[in-house]
Amino acid sequence: MNPSIDLVRADLRDFAGYRSARSEQLDGRVWLNANESPWSNLADPDESLRRYPEPQPPALRAALAGLYGCEPAQLLAGRGSDEGIDLLVRATCRPGADAIVVTPPTFGMYAVAARLHGTRVVEVPLIDRESGFECDFGTVATAALASAARLVFLCSPGNPSGTLLPLDRISRLSRELEGRALMVVDEAYIEYADAPSAVSLLATHANIVVLRTLSKAHALAAARIGSVIADPALIAVLQRCQAPYPLAAPCVERATRALAPACRAATQARIANVRNERELLIAGLRAAPGVMRAYPSRANFVLARFAAPQAAFERLLAQGIVVRDMRAAAGLGNALRITIGTPEQNAAVIGLLGETAMAALPPDTVQA
Repeated sequence: MNPSIDLVRADLRDFAGYRSARSEQLDGRVWLNANESPWSNLADPDESLRRYPEPQPPALRAALAGLYGCEPAQLLAGRGSDEGIDLLVRATCRPGADAIVVTPPTFGMYAVAARLHGTRVVEVPLIDRESGFECDFGTVATAALASAARLVFLCSPGNPSGTLLPLDRISRLSRELEGRALMVVDEAYIEYADAPSAVSLLATHANIVVLRTLSKAHALAAARIGSVIADPALIAVLQRCQAPYPLAAPCVERATRALAPACRAATQARIANVRNERELLIAGLRAAPGVMRAYPSRANFVLARFAAPQAAFERLLAQGIVVRDMRAAAGLGNALRITIGTPEQNAAVIGLLGETAMAALPPDTVQA
């Protein structure tokens, strides 16, 4: 058995999945094999939407592989990172029998996908230290082994923590869980961290899976293009579990154009701008009255605790500025998450929160 698929559900290891008309790799002049309309829609004069799209468009797959430093066979493109999360849970976890490990506060879709699939969620909370949130890798390993978890989800940089996880610790944890669990490293925000990707570990760690997305740094959230990067044998299994036509042709076309060299160069310049603005926002928040703490961040957002979070939220909203209320998350009863905007938008946030009136507001009743 290939070690990368030892943890795939036994009933799915040889699962053929659904073979769509576009999966046959045939060549022809008149296509009558997919029950498509012989005429285009009146709103589609160039007929770009009449045919079903390719399940894994080669040009897009090659462009993504080049962007992330892997081989096309190591990459599965899908509908954002969310589909990758769902595919991994469905392919590895037996409903009612298996578990995943998460490290809250973290991206909520890991637990949502697991619970929708009847999979137990084991939590190992991040440690809130003076330097920021920290992952307790030792406890993660213990929890994964004790629960016989099939998947361990690590978000790096974390959402909403902003914490970047050290690759050497990810590598060590992968070794500890080899043959026992797949390590899923969600790198939705890695471009903002200016740090190496866990993709660099794939050559020596068959149980590491990396999630990437074009939604954040590449400004293509509406296109819903995400990637699962892993051992080719595991990618083949996930593709057989994927819906027949996961990628809409207009989204594929836009994404492929966005990965051209000129666009990538412009994207890098904007990422650098976000990093600069992030540090200015952190400094501004730390100087603002009523802000109890602004955490360091390696992502494109800042998590902050407020003496009066509701008042801060409403003050911003009154001026049309919407931030993410994190108070429902365990341990974040006084926190808001603020995405890095344009310089003008960030200055407006600092200006509103920096008003002296904020300091006179009574603390909210809900605290961390």
